[in-house]
Amino acid sequence: MTPLPHALARATAVVVLAGSALVGTLAGAAPGAAAPGAGRPEPTGPGWCADHAGLVVKGAERQESACLDDLTTAGTVASGHTVQADWNGLHAAGTRNPSGVPGIQVDGYFPDTSTTNTHHGWDHDAQFVIRLPEEWNGGIVVTGAPGVRGQYANDFIIGDWVLSKGYAFASTDKGNTGPAFYRDGSSPGGSIREWHRRVTELTRATKRVVRQAYGAQADRTYMAGISNGGYLTRWQLENNPQLFDGGLDWEGTLFRAEGPNMLTFLPTALKNYPAYAATGDQAAHDAIIAAGFAPGSEFLWAFHHSYYWDLTQRIYREELDPTWDGALDAGIPFCASGTPSCDADYDYASRPESVKDAVRSVSLTGRIRRPMITVHGSLDTLLPPAVDSDVYDALVDEAGSGRLHRYYLVEDGTHTDGLYPAYPDRLRPLLPCARDAFDLLTAWVEDGVAPPPDGFRPRPAGGDLLGTCEL
Repeated sequence: MTPLPHALARATAVVVLAGSALVGTLAGAAPGAAAPGAGRPEPTGPGWCADHAGLVVKGAERQESACLDDLTTAGTVASGHTVQADWNGLHAAGTRNPSGVPGIQVDGYFPDTSTTNTHHGWDHDAQFVIRLPEEWNGGIVVTGAPGVRGQYANDFIIGDWVLSKGYAFASTDKGNTGPAFYRDGSSPGGSIREWHRRVTELTRATKRVVRQAYGAQADRTYMAGISNGGYLTRWQLENNPQLFDGGLDWEGTLFRAEGPNMLTFLPTALKNYPAYAATGDQAAHDAIIAAGFAPGSEFLWAFHHSYYWDLTQRIYREELDPTWDGALDAGIPFCASGTPSCDADYDYASRPESVKDAVRSVSLTGRIRRPMITVHGSLDTLLPPAVDSDVYDALVDEAGSGRLHRYYLVEDGTHTDGLYPAYPDRLRPLLPCARDAFDLLTAWVEDGVAPPPDGFRPRPAGGDLLGTCEL
């Protein structure tokens, strides 16, 4: 097994933290409307790209633009227009991506007072990137960073794919980055609430930039994201459907005031894993399974205990319940149960109502108002589907939005594809499934082709798991 380098993994591994007759109405398109892109001018040639300096990102405090031969990571790594550390570990080694997409890249930031994002030497949060392919298909894809990463985190797993299809692509760091993101909020939950505002801000600004660049407004705008980015997709389609035509939710984080949420199941894993690891204690094992972790995921527990569970619990608990550990800053790393203020002993149910109020301020309802496809791996050991997407799918149905949702549970997928090379016989990459889901989504919204029904998608007996997936 070759995990992320220890220091980098500790800082960035939290990835928490991805009927045809109805489609015109569901997606906000008028029945009988012209096909996307009909009558749109086609900007081509070096003259169009040379005008990049004239583009204005409304509301940005700073912006810099460039005309690039290739907007995908195959080009931007070499040209310095991405930060590979943002997206390390999210895809499996050997993944093949498209390349060769010329166009304009705009980097910048919106006004903000926090300084955790050090990209470009700006030391300024609320950074964004907007990419405009020369051959535009009339659409936009907006993303928010997973976990606590920067604005380039989705470049490889989402950006390359959608740019090659002709979509403009925009992504934000969500307004705060790094494992101490919780320091950016004025009140419990405030740092997470900022994420919503930053996605909304970037979406509106990108629509305006697209109109400047291409001389036409976008035909379609999609939201897409993995983990925390999937959470943002859910939230935007619930709260800002007027900005979007559909969304791809790749294992989105679930916040619910009444539970489940990360603070209801991670403490159980932290409390019981040491006994299980030391002796194979059956009661400890059964407690972890009862908390929602999938039977068969045990081979992943050691890695997740070392790199995900502890850090994720402490920093999100500090964001939502800072009084639990008094004056401590995000608790005591890897503390043993029984240690005062230890997160292994955290009991969300017994915490004051003010804590539930903080979680309620960032909670999801299931009331999506645009088509959305959810993809989740059955062996996700950070956000187990039993206490995440299974629950969210039920919420969508209870809210009366089931006709707008498809949920595919993919056998042997886990939270990040970076672990696949270590366990190729027990895991499968989810990136090809997310790509297939995006194609199903766009066909649903734009062509009225309903996606396949919800359900479990078993692992194929053979084939190219790195490159293909049929949902």
